[in-house]
Amino acid sequence: MSQERRVQVLGGWPMLALNIGLTAAGVALFVWSLVNASAYPRHGPVGFPLTVGVVLVVLACISYAGHFTLQPNEGRVLVLFGAYGGTVRESGFHWTHPFNSKLRVSLRARNMNTERLKVNDLRGNPIEIGAVVVWRVQDTAQALFDVDHYEDYVKIQSESALR
Repeated sequence: MSQERRVQVLGGWPMLALNIGLTAAGVALFVWSLVNASAYPRHGPVGFPLTVGVVLVVLACISYAGHFTLQPNEGRVLVLFGAYGGTVRESGFHWTHPFNSKLRVSLRARNMNTERLKVNDLRGNPIEIGAVVVWRVQDTAQALFDVDHYEDYVKIQSESALR
């Protein structure tokens, strides 16, 4: 059985500032090397600053994929290349490894109405029964990894308990 692990992730705002800085530095190096190559052909090698500028922009673009937001009563399950990394439950703007899959799980209380069932009591009289089930996800790892569709699982379990 899977067990939920809480993980701490980096704040989104400092990482956003870092990503914007990387993008600006990469673009500046790229433009500087192109200007120096055309204006001063004998000034020196411009291939290195050009390469560094392109690499910085590519790294910043990849790093932008690590940003995500969480609303109250929401969680994100982090999965890195098929391995469960942990769950983030704190609302706000966050950053994690850009290659993490960030699976959204609602932690809000939900209602489910079961269909009316016709059953017979001990005397054989037909009666209709139904139920309203209020439920919410307690363990995000179990909800995502231990059952196939946890919403359908709750529905099937509620109907079987009612019968």
